[in-house]
Amino acid sequence: MQFSLWLALAGAGAMISLTPGAGAINTMSNALSSGFRRSIWGILGQQLALVVHVIIVAAGVGIIVSNSPVLFMLIRYVGAAYLVYLGVRKLLAKAEEAVTGDTPVTLEPGFSMFRRGLWVNLLNPKAIVFFLAFMPQFIRPAEPLLPQYLILTATVVVIDIIVMWFIFAAGAKQLKHLTASEHGQLVLNRVFGILFIVVGILLALV
Repeated sequence: MQFSLWLALAGAGAMISLTPGAGAINTMSNALSSGFRRSIWGILGQQLALVVHVIIVAAGVGIIVSNSPVLFMLIRYVGAAYLVYLGVRKLLAKAEEAVTGDTPVTLEPGFSMFRRGLWVNLLNPKAIVFFLAFMPQFIRPAEPLLPQYLILTATVVVIDIIVMWFIFAAGAKQLKHLTASEHGQLVLNRVFGILFIVVGILLALV
């Protein structure tokens, strides 16, 4: 891949990652509830979903999904329902008894955050459609395909990790003082619960 083409890919990947969505909300929520460092588990789950999306598109399955209204709508509504489910869980969540340092006393297991991040990004059929439109711009059919897909995937994943961890998760640290009180924790739970629900509704309707 030519360096100029890679720069265009990196710029496009950065703009995509910086666009607020379910992944950003999930990352900020994890950072506030489990700490900045441990929020990486959810971010890694989201990256695995991105890799799966690239594989789906590269294998041609993405075309089947985008051309099948029934399959597309099924994935779309399941994804929307999952986000609403996460929102309701946040709304009903209780405050932790105490918070110390960068992390609360009760920590969510890393695999739990990883799994949630995976499903948040995986159950988004529009990501498949997006990659169908996005990837061909940076793939040259006359050149070996595997190295190009590897470079594209690595670039998108690394940029998304940087944006999610050092912008959204780090940004959430600015609200960390609110988790020091039960009232502040409840307020944050309500805010992120509503955000999850709103994004889920938008995914289903828009």
